Order: sequence, then C-alpha cells, then structure tokens
Amino acid sequence: MSVSIRVATSPGEAQVAVVDDNRLLDFTLWRPGAPDGVGDIHRGRVIAQVPGMAGAFVALIDAEGFLPDSEGAKGLSAGTILTVRITRAAQGTKGPRLTAKVDEPAASGPVALIRRGPDPVVRLADRFPDAPILVDDAGVAAGLRHAEDAGVRIGPRVSVAASVLDDDIKNAIDALSAPVVDLQGGARLSIWPTPALVAIDVDAGGALAGAGAARTRHEALNRAVLPSLGDQIRLRNLSGAIVVDLAGLSPRKRAALAPDFFAALAKDPLRPRFLGFTALGLAEIVRSRIHPPLHELLSGPLAAGLAALRAVMADYTRDPRAMPAVRAHPAVVSALQADPAALPDLLRRTGRGATLRSDPSLPATAWVLEVNHG
Repeated sequence: MSVSIRVATSPGEAQVAVVDDNRLLDFTLWRPGAPDGVGDIHRGRVIAQVPGMAGAFVALIDAEGFLPDSEGAKGLSAGTILTVRITRAAQGTKGPRLTAKVDEPAASGPVALIRRGPDPVVRLADRFPDAPILVDDAGVAAGLRHAEDAGVRIGPRVSVAASVLDDDIKNAIDALSAPVVDLQGGARLSIWPTPALVAIDVDAGGALAGAGAARTRHEALNRAVLPSLGDQIRLRNLSGAIVVDLAGLSPRKRAALAPDFFAALAKDPLRPRFLGFTALGLAEIVRSRIHPPLHELLSGPLAAGLAALRAVMADYTRDPRAMPAVRAHPAVVSALQADPAALPDLLRRTGRGATLRSDPSLPATAWVLEVNHG
C-alpha cells in the first residue's frame, strides 16, 4: 500500500485527498478562513443551566455552545468562566457541542478563543502517520511545514508538486457532489440527505443479468455493492441516521446481509454502527457527526463564492493579462468579504484584487464572470 495525502489548493480552499495507489481513501475540504471549530479551545462563560437537557449553554466568542452534564456542566452556575473545547461542529440552528475535560490552566478573564484546533491536513496526517504530503502551492506548503498540533509534526513530510491530483482522482472527487453513484457492473447508489436522515437507495440497474435464481442474484448484487456504500458514507462524511434500501429481496431475506454491513463499515475511523433492519427491510446505520458532511460544505453562499474564485483563477492562469470580475448575489459577495482568507489568497496568487459586483436579481447562490473594465 502506497498512501499519500494530496492538497490541491484554490483561493480560500483546498481539496485534501488521501490516495492509495490511485484510489480515493479519504476526502475533505479545508477552508482556512471558515474553520468548523472542532478542536478549538475557548474561554467561555456559562449562560444558563438547563436541567431538562442535562447540560448548560456556554457563551463563546462567536457562538453559544452546549456543554452536557457528562462533559463538565453539572454543578456550574450562570456566570462561571471555564475552559472548553469544541467536540462537534454547529449544525443548523444548533450551536457547537463542548467538553470541559480540557488539559489547560484554570480559566479567568473575558470570553475568548484560546487556540484553534487542528486543520484537516493535520488531522489526516495524524491518521496516516507514514503518508507523504504533496501540496501544489508553495505558500500553503510553507505554512504546513510549521504546523504542529497535539504532537503531530508534519513539516518533514511536506513537499511541493506542480500537480497533485490525476484525472482519475479528480473524477472521483467530482462524483462526490452528485446524488447518484454509478457502480461497476451497472448498479447505482442514490444518496439523498434530508434534515432528519440520509436515505440511500440501491438500484440494480443492469447488474442483474446472468443465470441463477433471482433471489441469489439479488443477494450477490447487494453483497457486492456494500463495500462501495461504505466508501461513499466515509468519503462524503455522511452522519447521523442513515437508512439503506437494498435492491430486491424481501425484508426477511435481507437479514442474511448483516455481516456484510459490518464488514463494509469496519474500516471507517468514526466507527459507524449497523443497527439492523426495520420491519420494511431498511438497513439502519448511525454515524457520529463531528465535522459537517460534504453536502453541507458544498452548499450555501460561501461555497458558491469560492467556486467563483476558482473560475477567476482558472481564467487568470490561461491569460494573466486580464482577470474577470465576479457578479454575484449579495449573499455570495458578503460571504466572500466575510472570509478572512479567500480574497487575500487570490491577491497573493495573482497580485491583483478581486472585483466583486453585487446583483440582487441573481438567484441566492448564483454568480457569473464578466469582463473587468477596471
């Protein structure tokens, strides 16, 4: 096995891929200007105890987090100053989850961010301690060489390469944004996140051709699909409740595939649990939510704005004499302006600042490139 960590950068963002002999093992997005906060150490202030929720709300520098009694909230009173660490990113209208079990000096002073948690490259470097780290930008590589967090020293493993992702890996990454996954042999996975759960449907497509009883062929098909299903759950960082509708087979016959579900999930570092089958035959999986899933990172005004900057950078690379302006919905413009890293990163790479034009007539996450007349 030849595992490496590849960091493909663009203004304000990087695709971080763990590759094993041209196969995508792990993937995440790194946005230095918009970290999800997991691992951050804060000096917080207790706002209120909430006995009905078995915890307390804690004011942070830019959010309100929830500290469970089991993580140190029990017995605290409003106004108490304490040191906390974020253990789970904010989700929707819910603030981040906290723990007070932190190896830090006793807290005193105003609410403040004490230290950022590890970035995605450091996290993956810790998970794959022997993997070299290839980065396509010398400035980003220089920053990583000096990164050291919780004893993870990655500097000697970092090197610069002009191109770090080949076409097969790029295609595999691009496919992660699509709801339908075409598998070898003709089967398909349809992946549909909802606010309550993630629904995954296995479609046999043209994969059932061949001799033998229908039940035997359906069972063999589903068994062959499950390793890819486990890979997609991990690569997309799907979390919370996940239900899977297998192709064919009565609910009673599906129970025979339980060992295959366990095997498909076994290598996932978040240790998702296969819970069994419902009366309708739907497989139930639960996977811890720590960092936001990929589909959330790929939606919203900031994701749209960063995509626009990638397009600007691509145009500039083709012809440095001119750099297009970005006309976008006001929410996209505001998201880029609020990100402390994205626009300065474009300036560092090109020597020219971005021209942003706000257009309320565009859809909420829409943008277009147009000629920049200065």
